[in-house]
Amino acid sequence: MLIALGVTGGIGAYKAVEVARGLQKRGHDVVAVMTATATRFVGPITFEAITRRRVITDQFEPGANADIEHIALASTIDLLLIAPATANIIGKLANGIADDFLSTLYTATRAPVLLAPSMNTQMFSHEAIRRNLDTLAARGVGFIEPGEGYLACGWIGKGRLAEPEEIVAAVEARLMPDGPLKGTRVLVTAGPTLEDIDPVRFVGNRSSGRMGFALAAEAVKRGARVTLIAGPTSVEPPPVGEVVRVRSAVEMHRAVLEKADTADIVIMAAAVADYAPEERAGQKISKTDQAMTIVLKRTPDILGELGRRRLASGHGPLLVGFAAETEDVVGRASEKLRKKHVDLIVANDVSRADAGFDVDTNAVTIIGVAGPENVPLQSKNGVAAEVLNRIEGLLASVRSVRL
Repeated sequence: MLIALGVTGGIGAYKAVEVARGLQKRGHDVVAVMTATATRFVGPITFEAITRRRVITDQFEPGANADIEHIALASTIDLLLIAPATANIIGKLANGIADDFLSTLYTATRAPVLLAPSMNTQMFSHEAIRRNLDTLAARGVGFIEPGEGYLACGWIGKGRLAEPEEIVAAVEARLMPDGPLKGTRVLVTAGPTLEDIDPVRFVGNRSSGRMGFALAAEAVKRGARVTLIAGPTSVEPPPVGEVVRVRSAVEMHRAVLEKADTADIVIMAAAVADYAPEERAGQKISKTDQAMTIVLKRTPDILGELGRRRLASGHGPLLVGFAAETEDVVGRASEKLRKKHVDLIVANDVSRADAGFDVDTNAVTIIGVAGPENVPLQSKNGVAAEVLNRIEGLLASVRSVRL
């Protein structure tokens, strides 16, 4: 999504640089709009380097149609965020004063607006400021509460600009779509794991991560708060709430167990290596004329452990696993469903050239307690939608039983 980041003249302006970076990491496109006084705290070139967009600093900058640029931007942005929002800009917005690009953009846009106030404690509590904030709140403007602590002026109290991660999280919450999974916490794993033999060689597989990424993107579309744990992939992950990068099965095991307790749904789409070298050589193993023997050990069974933990405790997330097979696909996947105590298994025949690993299409069989259901060959986005449809049905059943 396109977010206009308004930066005004306060000491907190330096934090806006990290806000821009954080929004980009979540997959958003950012255009910076700076007031004249903001440029005295942070140079426009800093934001230009991060956003890779021209920074807007002047309402009447020379050039074709420059005087109506605020109208063009107002109609294309998905959200206007002002951080820091000084007492001055808050007063302008509340009273309809449009004497620079940022205040004019506010009056012209119909996109959601979020303000992150930043000012002296006494200013923040002043009656005029409180009245202006109330006026803006009545118009639907959202606020990110300032923090408390030492301020640049030497005072101690409320007024410090919220931390960048808080601001980014507030933007994500405001932009989160309504949908059947709104507010649901979904953990998705994707891609391969690579198990190192030495600093150069590894044991791995051909998983690209596309299927897991499609599932994560589809869950976001339906309103879920998604955490994506991804192995090494050449494909860029979709914009989600959080991306955790791992390399090995042990690292993925650790990351999943750390996040699973707070998830409502866990979708294990990653192709986790079943075996890893028992020992990793510290230096590259030199080639010789002799055959080389590598002793492999089992890696942690992440999905199986989640299933056993849920069975023992009587509660836990809804569990969805994937089974990549080359023969007896449905039979082996059905056995996996039973042994691992999970709710759904998505099975696919990875021996097919048009489905499975490292292609854009897939054909799967979704196996639950009611038996197997075939999903014909289509894009991985389409398969992801079919899988999420089944998950939604299961989740509704679980929630109705709990009620």
